[in-house]
Amino acid sequence: MKKNLLLLFILNAFLLNAQTDPKMYDIIAGVSADRLEKDIATLANFGTRHTLSDTVSDTRGIGAARRWIKAEFDKVSQECNGCLDVFYQKDLVKEGTNGRITKDVWVVNVAAVQKGTKYPNRYIIMSGDIDSRVSDPNNYTDDSPGANDNASGMAGAIEAARILSKYSFESSIVYLGLSGEEQGLFGGKGFANYAKENGWEIIGVLNNDMIGNITGVDGVISNRDFRIFSEPVPPTESEDSRKRRRYTGGEVDGISRQLARYVHKTTQTYMPEMNPMLVYRLDRFGRGGHHRPFCDVGFPGIRIMEAHENYTQQHQDIRNENGIEYGDKLKFVNFDYAAKLTGVNAITMASLASAPPAPNNVKIGGIVEPSTKLKWDKVEGTVGYKIYWRDTTSPTWDYSRFVGDVLAYTLEGIVIDNYLFGVAAVGKDGHESVVAFPEGTFRN
Repeated sequence: MKKNLLLLFILNAFLLNAQTDPKMYDIIAGVSADRLEKDIATLANFGTRHTLSDTVSDTRGIGAARRWIKAEFDKVSQECNGCLDVFYQKDLVKEGTNGRITKDVWVVNVAAVQKGTKYPNRYIIMSGDIDSRVSDPNNYTDDSPGANDNASGMAGAIEAARILSKYSFESSIVYLGLSGEEQGLFGGKGFANYAKENGWEIIGVLNNDMIGNITGVDGVISNRDFRIFSEPVPPTESEDSRKRRRYTGGEVDGISRQLARYVHKTTQTYMPEMNPMLVYRLDRFGRGGHHRPFCDVGFPGIRIMEAHENYTQQHQDIRNENGIEYGDKLKFVNFDYAAKLTGVNAITMASLASAPPAPNNVKIGGIVEPSTKLKWDKVEGTVGYKIYWRDTTSPTWDYSRFVGDVLAYTLEGIVIDNYLFGVAAVGKDGHESVVAFPEGTFRN
């Protein structure tokens, strides 16, 4: 007994000292605002990247843009001795599919996959959108630089590939350029289906859509605030799960919400100067983004973006009107801010890809008892497990306890009725899985 207590004490001390991984700071420092500026400028200078625009020219249109993106990923792969599998994934979308598809078009995505060493079929995705638009969503000829929306997110994905390809990770990472967003989220739908058909286990989709603006249309200026949008529970959940939640809680504890909390926690640990804002909504009010198609088929997905939008620079014809300069121009992008949000993505993916899988079959007990009990299935490659809990009205996991390499634990004196609970697996370098919310209950 004394030996077990001593071991637990040593592991706790280790985790307290190893809760930060030095390489994460190197990853943050490696992100270059200058490279992001160059890449965003290159994308904006293709004139238009509308999904239905020119695919033949080498200097204008979405065809030139996606070929350049693929060439950048190929360069990164060459520099890491072929560590990236770079490829196009495409689907034909027929004229009339919706009001924004006015002719048959191939929606072509560009992917670069960095395979994991231990869990190659577990994937973390960082995506940005290739396409752009002006006021009329069907205008595919006029200039549409799309510097912030969304050359910023696409450039961020390329830059993350440059940084993270220098390291190896247990799980796979995907750097992804998606097309067809402005015409109806077609690129995301196509790639989500591709992942399903190939049996991918996607544990997180980080959709970056506009990460370069710090001056809001409301007059607020901030280079530290950013938003993390996430839905409460998956649309694919079973009726049994929905009924169980009514009595046990978990209305805001689905897989996408846990992913959002993971980004929040990782940012506060390694980039405390940033202010991650958890927004309890799939996306902005009445609007959509490219994480949604992944969520639609049951994968966890979130949107990471600036906190203060300027609508005069989104989906606008380039013009001056009533003293206001409209258009999504390069001059309005803050490249240092884009670098910060790229860093947020990079450390989140590095941490997730370094961590063991989340525990399965987490069960909770303690009805009409003075303590809360949890149990779960073993996860190989862990040094132990960490129990998290929070007030039922709190958005974040505020309390935790490392409990060692056990498969069950009782939190003495903590009443189950007053909190929500979850369990994370902890790896040898202190990296944790996403918190797993209990799937059911048990009684002793």
